[in-house]
Amino acid sequence: MSYTVGVAQFTPTKADIEANLDRIAEFALAASGEGAELVVFPETITSGYFLEGGVLEAAMSPAELLDGLDSRLHRLDRPLDLLVGFYEKSGGNLYNSATYLQVGQFPRVIHTYRKFFLPTYGVFDEERFVSRGHELGVFDTRLGKMAILICEDVWHSVLSALCAVAGAQIILIPSASPARGFEESTIGNLDRYHRMLRAVSDEHGVYCVNSQLCGFEGGKGFVGGSSVIDPFGHTIAQAPILEDHLALCKVDLELIEIARSQLPLTSDLQSAWGDICKIVNKIER
Repeated sequence: MSYTVGVAQFTPTKADIEANLDRIAEFALAASGEGAELVVFPETITSGYFLEGGVLEAAMSPAELLDGLDSRLHRLDRPLDLLVGFYEKSGGNLYNSATYLQVGQFPRVIHTYRKFFLPTYGVFDEERFVSRGHELGVFDTRLGKMAILICEDVWHSVLSALCAVAGAQIILIPSASPARGFEESTIGNLDRYHRMLRAVSDEHGVYCVNSQLCGFEGGKGFVGGSSVIDPFGHTIAQAPILEDHLALCKVDLELIEIARSQLPLTSDLQSAWGDICKIVNKIER
């Protein structure tokens, strides 16, 4: 199976949910017009990232997010899948989440993932304002088996390994990563992202689809630079720095089988999983 994936990056209007849903819909319609079946948006794109005490006012349920987007996209004449980062409210708790939706025909919420690792160091203070998730985000879709990791999650290699063992073919990675580590013409954390994603794809034979937030919030700059990496670790789409942009590329799920046959590291990991679990249990004691 092959199809077109869109990676959208733009600067959200801080805490203005309606305006940001309008922009998401604009990008979704443009991508659909180019034949895309899936569009991936950044972390907290519905509100902006640095809300602190304003998270509660910006938070919504996955159903509310679906309703807001479906009301703008219901005229689509075919299904379109979206991955949207947002602040979620559920059961009296707040989460930094991403929801995989189908809009257009047969609108529905397919899966919601809550960020597992909440950075609370340097410029980050997430654990003061949101609760962390406790589940691995691997799920089936009409486009293959997906996984979601939100920003900091992909910096911990154990989660991408778990996603691969659980059968993920594509890892979707919405991010809001403020620029830091400037050296000449490079941006340190973005370079690190690209290295990590290439390593994850190459090791596990998966696609990595990373959408990065753009814009400035409180003097901190989100620079974009979204990318798509194929199962061989090659960059097949790259968005520019500091620009609203929609990048489109083809993914071919048959390449996953080819990549894994040439470098069967995921198969090795799966076959050794029972022993790995025994080691983990010993460490826990």
